[in-house]
Amino acid sequence: MKFATKIQLSLMMFLEFFIWGAWFVTLGTFLASNLNASGLEIAHVFSTQSWAAIIAPFIIGLIADRFFNAERILGTLHLAGAGLMYLMYQSDNVESFYPFALAYMIAYMPTLALVNSVSFRQMQNPGKEFSFIRLFGTIGWIVAGLTISSVNWDSEAGITQGSLKNTFLVASVASVVLGLFSFTLPKTPPIKSNGEKAFLSQTLGLAALNLLRNKNFLLFFLASIAICIPLAFYFSKANPFLADIRLANPTGKMTIGQMSEVFFLLLLPLFFKRFGFKLTIVLGMLAWVLRYILFAFGNADELAFMLIVGIALHGICYDFFFVSGQIYTDTKAGEKYKSSAQGLITLATYGVGQLIGFWIAGFVTEKYKLINGTQDWQIVWLIPAGIAAIVLVMFIVFFKNDRTPENADGAKY
Repeated sequence: MKFATKIQLSLMMFLEFFIWGAWFVTLGTFLASNLNASGLEIAHVFSTQSWAAIIAPFIIGLIADRFFNAERILGTLHLAGAGLMYLMYQSDNVESFYPFALAYMIAYMPTLALVNSVSFRQMQNPGKEFSFIRLFGTIGWIVAGLTISSVNWDSEAGITQGSLKNTFLVASVASVVLGLFSFTLPKTPPIKSNGEKAFLSQTLGLAALNLLRNKNFLLFFLASIAICIPLAFYFSKANPFLADIRLANPTGKMTIGQMSEVFFLLLLPLFFKRFGFKLTIVLGMLAWVLRYILFAFGNADELAFMLIVGIALHGICYDFFFVSGQIYTDTKAGEKYKSSAQGLITLATYGVGQLIGFWIAGFVTEKYKLINGTQDWQIVWLIPAGIAAIVLVMFIVFFKNDRTPENADGAKY
């Protein structure tokens, strides 16, 4: 790959995740504090991500991949997203905010696949080259979080003054920049399919349904959906929780999770090869349990270290479960079902699993409040800890290591 192309792709990834991190992390805090949204209304807004994740394969597979260059549809979606984000910035109540958020997420979620498509098509060896490019996406998310805290938009005073509203304006401007920049990216034309039926089956992940006949894969599939319930608690409630208990610079501190993700992503191949899939994913689930227990009993004063450790566990929580799961899925699927299997898992996790999780999180925060009307955060975090613990125990008991031709090298999957 040419050096100039590497720079282009790195900047594309940086902006892609800077945009998401600029507004999504503090969304729950903004909705509760500035739009006076209830727990269920917040769940309603966050579920737009899940509905968009379900719809995204249709947009990419049935429209973009067949008729348009990937870089052109990427630019078009981000320019449309910039306008929708500006409308979110102007909204002063949750009723007007929601439809713009839904439309924006429908436009944004397909771009996550598009930036990968543009990147992979320029690479001779994606296995070696992609991780460096993708790293700049994590850096973009980190820079967004540190920027929000550095200007004190997430401070107690900033939240009271409505400063978090500015995160949507920043995301809108960045979307314009990425939208225009996308049209300068290397040309990535559609790849012709081998037939309508086969194409549709692959696009919707239907071709991979046969994998569910395997007991182990079925258990992993169900566990992936279930573990996304506590994940949804983190996405929608972590920032409001840290802001509510007055932890200084909460959004900036949450970037520790992304820094941890980078570290454990580098460690994962060694751990996965030595200890196998089951132990790796068990540690990932255990980290979810421990994280939420730390959140339940930590505070912003003498026990603030418990909150920091809980945030830092994000690397294990995400990499050891989700990235390991992607590797396992790729191994079990084989050449024939690789793409459709990954699509099926993505739809199940970011779509179905988190959709359920956001609504459960909304019900829990509505139900559990203290006498003075403030949130009972301890019970809010103990519930996802309990859900993760149940998933962990069920997985340990019923999932069995097995050997297949794909792992004949001795690795346990």
